[in-house]
Amino acid sequence: MICQLRYNVIFFVYLSLSDPITSDIFKYNTQLQYSLYTTTAGRTGSLVFSLLDKDPRFDVVGLVRSEKSAKKLVDKTNCLLEEVVVCDVTQMEFNKADDECDSHPWPYALDNTEAMVICTSATPQISKLSLIKSMLKIPTNILTGKKAINFRDLKFKYKAGQYPEKVDYIGQKKQIDFAQKLGVKHIVLVSSMGVLDPKNFLNEIGKDKDGNFGDILIWKRKAEKYLCLSGLQYTIIHPGGLVDTKPSTAELVLDVDDTLMKREKKSISRGDVANLCVAALTESGDRSVSFDCVGQEGESIKSAEETLSSFLSTGKTADYTLGPKGM
Repeated sequence: MICQLRYNVIFFVYLSLSDPITSDIFKYNTQLQYSLYTTTAGRTGSLVFSLLDKDPRFDVVGLVRSEKSAKKLVDKTNCLLEEVVVCDVTQMEFNKADDECDSHPWPYALDNTEAMVICTSATPQISKLSLIKSMLKIPTNILTGKKAINFRDLKFKYKAGQYPEKVDYIGQKKQIDFAQKLGVKHIVLVSSMGVLDPKNFLNEIGKDKDGNFGDILIWKRKAEKYLCLSGLQYTIIHPGGLVDTKPSTAELVLDVDDTLMKREKKSISRGDVANLCVAALTESGDRSVSFDCVGQEGESIKSAEETLSSFLSTGKTADYTLGPKGM
């Protein structure tokens, strides 16, 4: 069991773009010794941190980009203020000559880190005008038997500098480069299901009239491939639609290559994704794997650890030769 070893894990999360791209780090010690790197504003990231903070095997300390992020983390997780340190890792330079940059720009507490969890995602903002237009259509839609609000009629945009290419590709590459600089051995990356469908509407969200600033699934896929080629051990998790339902109440179903997209129900609890992140750290051994995940009703609910362990025994993993051109 990996949990009999001592190792460090860094955890990257960026699911809320109320601030520019940031880098927050949590360090937690056990008989496993973990470090987490995150921007903590995201709901999924906060759930993972909470799991580790409440687990007696872990001693968590957060390194966040700003005092605002630190306050959010403390408020969301009830962790102690002294467990949080402010620092911005995304501004670090790793590839310049030693005389051009600080040779050790990160806190020494992160040295000897062995694993990292990344849950990075650009988040679009809804157009208020499109929302008003959709609300005005509600009475007519109801009378004609249509959905009150059609989500795909809404318009979205990303804040400047916070579009998918910047956050989901360039930002994740920076995190992976940082992992290599630290000597990290294992990265857990939370991405998204549905990438193999070139017409997936998620890629259209946030695009301007010239077709720029969208394609979130394509940029996520490119970051995944960068990780696969990094030489590091990886666990890549592709959740279906994230919902805020109670975790551990649905049967977790794992598969690969968007097979689960054919199901009627393609959602999964954020809490279950958080549980899978933790399970990936303790159950993966030395294996690299990439898989999709959703939840379904079931009589026998297995834990995330049991589900992942069973899936790993099948030897399945995503085929990165698949996908639309440009991926």
